[in-house]
Amino acid sequence: MVGSILVAFFEPVAAGSGIPQIKCYLNGVKIPRVVRLKTLVVKVCGVICSVVGGLAVGKEGPMIHSGAVVAAGVSQGRSTTLKKDLMIFEYFRRDTEKRDFVSAGAAAGVSAAFGAPVGGVLFSLEEGASFWNQMLTWRIFFASMISTFTLNFFLSIYHNNTGDLSNPGLINFGRFESENLNYNLYEIPLFIAMGAIGGFLGALFNVLNYWLTIFRIRYVHRPCLQVMEAMLVAAVTATVSFTMIYFSNDCQPLDSEHAEEYPLQLFCADGEYNSMATAFFNTPERSVRSLFHNQPGTYNPLTLGLFTLTYFFLACWTYGLAVSAGVFIPSLLIGAAWGRLCGIWLASIASAGSIWADPGKYALIGAAAQLGGIVRMTLSLTVILVEATGNVTYGLPIMLVLLTAKIVGDYFQEGLYDIHIKLQSVPFLHWEAPATSHWLTAREVMSSPVTCLNRIEKVGTIVDVLSNTSTNHNGFPVVMQVSENDEPAKLCGLILRSQLIVLLKHKVFVELAGSRLTRRKLQLKDFRDAYPRFPPIQSIHVSQDERECLMDLTEFMNPTPYTVPQETSLPRVFKLFRALGLRHLVVVDDANTRVIGLVTRKDLARYHLGKHGLEELHLAQT
Repeated sequence: MVGSILVAFFEPVAAGSGIPQIKCYLNGVKIPRVVRLKTLVVKVCGVICSVVGGLAVGKEGPMIHSGAVVAAGVSQGRSTTLKKDLMIFEYFRRDTEKRDFVSAGAAAGVSAAFGAPVGGVLFSLEEGASFWNQMLTWRIFFASMISTFTLNFFLSIYHNNTGDLSNPGLINFGRFESENLNYNLYEIPLFIAMGAIGGFLGALFNVLNYWLTIFRIRYVHRPCLQVMEAMLVAAVTATVSFTMIYFSNDCQPLDSEHAEEYPLQLFCADGEYNSMATAFFNTPERSVRSLFHNQPGTYNPLTLGLFTLTYFFLACWTYGLAVSAGVFIPSLLIGAAWGRLCGIWLASIASAGSIWADPGKYALIGAAAQLGGIVRMTLSLTVILVEATGNVTYGLPIMLVLLTAKIVGDYFQEGLYDIHIKLQSVPFLHWEAPATSHWLTAREVMSSPVTCLNRIEKVGTIVDVLSNTSTNHNGFPVVMQVSENDEPAKLCGLILRSQLIVLLKHKVFVELAGSRLTRRKLQLKDFRDAYPRFPPIQSIHVSQDERECLMDLTEFMNPTPYTVPQETSLPRVFKLFRALGLRHLVVVDDANTRVIGLVTRKDLARYHLGKHGLEELHLAQT
């Protein structure tokens, strides 16, 4: 209840794992309040309450979001919440630098959660950063290594062994024993089949969560209802788990062969522990570790089957609540349960004395298959699981499983993060344009007519343009009249809404005083101080006399904006946006002089490949 109240009433953007929001931010979309200090505080406190409250959630997704918020705050050296401003960081106060820092913060969050610095780098590359370069690679890797070092240092203090830096990450799956590492060539088809199962179950999970999220958007949008739903889910989770433990007859002997780290006797005789309680009442990562490493015979098949079924639906219901929660560990736990069940079944049909069908080994494969089927990651998830388990023996099988799960899952439904991004109507640009969009041209997708500004423009005209709510783009082409004839004006630059607001705020006007022109000087520091929260145009007062003044945009505009002819294909325009990190692309006529349109991210993102071919979406004003 406390965690849900924090999210629903104080900072709704802190709900969920935060990974979809960070993906959108790194894609070039500014999500309001996603990297603020208030969001970090609510996220950290909320995820503690969610995990301690026994929900079917994990803390790794919120850690990724938390790392991104910390990185954004460090890069800016300021906090509007604390009213602090460190001027030594003013160089980083621009979009490109802040985005690179957020990429490093997300990678550091993965590194701290799983003890996987290389996996963190690959996660930021595969799921986060849209604009990649060599300089950014080593910066992110350095941040991930420092994150792992810092975590190990404080864990050594926590374990009363200061200076021992060999501790793994917060989520430790344990090392597999050497006799359980072997796998044979004939097992690879079994692994691929498990990957297909994981892809199908992941698609089912995503479909159910998709319809549940639509229901929440329509009917559970008030904060009080969101808190009540979270309390209902917590009550149902506790009731279901306790009921299953009460009626479970899976009591295992507590001896050297059935070693359990945290045995729970609940409703079992003395000298025995309840396997169902081990799965439900431990933290999810401890339950995953026990499924990976407990001896054969520790769990009955019925226990694993019932646990998989109930936890699948509980996790699906929980993801999307107004609480801070992740889906990584619940997905791994579901997959580890049915994967171990597959291992038990294979061992039952194998010859006596055969050791190849080890249940723990198949629990690892099932965990990878289920997580891959839900989130559709391949490269980064392979390395994360390899680093988290401390060996590379299963690198190839895990990669094959994840690829299979992605292929099968994509056939039925999109990945979970992509679904939530689409439901939020965010103009997210994928790596490639839709497959059937080659017949579309820039002329057909652009916004037109375009509001253009003269190189020397009246202040009143600029204020009216910025105040006009129908002008929904943030970049304005700057044109210059070549002659006094009726010839169209020539494109000479592009200026942003934020730049115009700073110019109006500081009143950088050209006034006619007698016979000379006077103008107030503006420095780069003025733009950096205003970043990233530029004041709204309504807060800037411009008198009637000032409206008659002129503003010279030559010094502040981008004199060489990117342009494309009107017949340029959509895939070509798409690649320019992704490769160059553009927000606006000016469409010109065949003579490359007259502005006829403007392509924005929303113009591109509204086209996607649906069930009936190329479809057009209606996107939110973000």
